[in-house]
Amino acid sequence: MVIFKKLKKRSKAQRFFYLITLLGYIISYAFFAKSILDLTRIETTIRIILLIFFLGILLIYFLGALLSILAKKKKTFIVLTIITFLFIPIFSIGSYFINTTLNKLNAASKEEILYTTNLINLKENKFKNSNNTTVGMINDTDDIEGNILAKKLIKKYNLDKINIKYYDDYIEMLVALLNNSINGAFVSSNYSVMFQNEPQLENLNNSVKKVHEYSELMKNQDAKDTKKIKTLTEPFTILLIGVDSTGNSINANTSFNGDTLMLITFNPKTMNAVIFSIPRDTYVPISCRGNALNKINSSAYGGTKCVINTITNLTGVEIDYYVKINFKGVVDLVNSVNGVEIDVPIKFCEQDSNRQFGNHEICLNKGLQTLNGEQALAFARHRKTLPLGDFQRVQHQQMVVEALAQKVTEIKSIDNFYNILDSITKNIDTNMQTEEMLSFYKVIKNMVGRINNENSKFFTIEKSYLTGNDKTINGIYTFQYNKESLRQITNAMKVNLGKKKAEMIKKFNFSINEEYIPKVYGQLNK
Repeated sequence: MVIFKKLKKRSKAQRFFYLITLLGYIISYAFFAKSILDLTRIETTIRIILLIFFLGILLIYFLGALLSILAKKKKTFIVLTIITFLFIPIFSIGSYFINTTLNKLNAASKEEILYTTNLINLKENKFKNSNNTTVGMINDTDDIEGNILAKKLIKKYNLDKINIKYYDDYIEMLVALLNNSINGAFVSSNYSVMFQNEPQLENLNNSVKKVHEYSELMKNQDAKDTKKIKTLTEPFTILLIGVDSTGNSINANTSFNGDTLMLITFNPKTMNAVIFSIPRDTYVPISCRGNALNKINSSAYGGTKCVINTITNLTGVEIDYYVKINFKGVVDLVNSVNGVEIDVPIKFCEQDSNRQFGNHEICLNKGLQTLNGEQALAFARHRKTLPLGDFQRVQHQQMVVEALAQKVTEIKSIDNFYNILDSITKNIDTNMQTEEMLSFYKVIKNMVGRINNENSKFFTIEKSYLTGNDKTINGIYTFQYNKESLRQITNAMKVNLGKKKAEMIKKFNFSINEEYIPKVYGQLNK
């Protein structure tokens, strides 16, 4: 009570600034503390020490400034107030950047997806709700767009008279539609892109029209159905899926075109990655179609879960995380790092990210050059004029991934960092949660330590090449993979994950006069 009586007799201005500074510090510190505590798995001890330190400053000001007011030490009060007040904008700015980063990371994992199913039929036919109308539907009751939403569409538009014919495969169903064997079919709204590379469905887009559409915002089934088993401080696997889309974001539909499938294993302890690009025409059992044999890109018609299970069954490598990225994502990501340096092997022209040729097509000359986003995408997609076709294209995709990974490690400003985050979070979908992304901090810290101590690259990337032979089945081109080639690739991935011991090299020839060529797993000697 005596203290308060004395305090009332002191300067009103000092009391005002004392309370404002104290209140401002407490509020800004509370927000900052929450933000710091949200940075899970990042230097826990340092974060706690930092918060205790700033709490100590609060206590020092609370007592020190109060005593200086009572003792009429004006200069001491002013110095303490200025120093303490400076922490308020520091806390505010720190909270802002931390929360902005966390929000951007949270956006990468889409909690809800807009799923859409279309009822389509042949353009020349009029669709009728009658007993004489037969419509194809996917038999898999877990298929969101091919079955679940299709049934809801039937109820919405009162299509109570139509007959349903169930199919295990989209291609078989759509071929039946084109042959007039059925009068309609339920497909994802992405059908125009999904099936454009199927030889049997080349005329699909020009032959059909949309009769009805039904959409529903639902919990992301891909994230729900994939189980995360580890953090990024331990060896892990990522399945990189290129989504054939011209949109500016990736927030809709489960089904897609799976032309680009890249399995990556990364060991944070050795800073080594092994990349396996799977050719789109590889003939394998499709998990969500009763293990019926088909080209691996068709597994994407059943969604991400089907792709993951199909590749896991093929390789024997468990997949921890998936990342889906669309065309615009590649363009934006490359532009956010100011381009990537690529040695282009041939001169070629390719359509742009909006699938436009003519004045919009992207043309590249042969030689080492820095590619912008559109050019890098064209390089990663082009295959028609390549001597090895799709097999050379997957090598080009690995080159782009390697160049991107190297450029990301060269981030020098917060603006550049946020540009990269924006391009990533808007155009990707992943089952990796924010807490798991934050755990990668220790890996980045290790990278910086390596570059400082060893003057070397941040990490190494080992490439692979799946060999095999061509085979036409029922008029459809397929790639029959070589089992030994696949064994070498999967063995290297398991070694990198610490699941197997490396095979001892018994012979090794080296000449100082010859350039050393790194081993490419799966590339068998002829």
